[in-house]
Amino acid sequence: MIDLYTSATPNGWKASVTLEELEVPYEVHPIQLSKGEQKQPWFLKINPNGRIPAIVDRDEDNLAVFESGAIMIYLAEKTGRLLPSARRLRAPVLSWLMFQMGGVGPMMGQANVFYRYWPEKYQPAIDRYQNETRRLFEVLNTQLADHEYLAGDYSIADIANWCWVRTHPWSGVSVEGLEHLQRWLDAIGSRPGVQKGVKVPEDLELMRKGDGEAAKKFVESAQTIVQK
Repeated sequence: MIDLYTSATPNGWKASVTLEELEVPYEVHPIQLSKGEQKQPWFLKINPNGRIPAIVDRDEDNLAVFESGAIMIYLAEKTGRLLPSARRLRAPVLSWLMFQMGGVGPMMGQANVFYRYWPEKYQPAIDRYQNETRRLFEVLNTQLADHEYLAGDYSIADIANWCWVRTHPWSGVSVEGLEHLQRWLDAIGSRPGVQKGVKVPEDLELMRKGDGEAAKKFVESAQTIVQK
């Protein structure tokens, strides 16, 4: 059994979607970021960096794993699925996983901060992160023009990138004209395990819409986190 400590964020969904797709039994422990639960001493024993998601594998003497990418690799290796063992097949999956971790996630995260959360609007920063996010989307689109999935078969690389790219309206970045990326978004979004995983620990559809009263309240809550 896996204990999953998470919140409704793209990184959190990377863990919950992976668990669902791998059909690994798990128990959800929601972490309220706005209340600083991720900074509590008990949680820092699981993840010293005070971030979600994190897991504890009860079957491995309560082994703790943190960082979303590390969690995905750990779960894939534990089950022998979604990450090939052969080097020639494994390397592309890890490459596209790191593409998300080093590019898509950080750029979209900063776009969210300056476009949504920061009290003052600093347009050069907004433009910088939105433009770089769009460029990364174009890289994905080019890869997907000749591949059904990013690295051959469906893998943790697809899950990781999809969990972020699906929230592009929240970052203020269009996917217009990126037909291969849109096809991939729809295909992965139709998978039952994915649909279930993105509702853990709660359904946060507002990140795909970007407006309305719920979005306003979410922004107000998030502002208390990013300015700490």
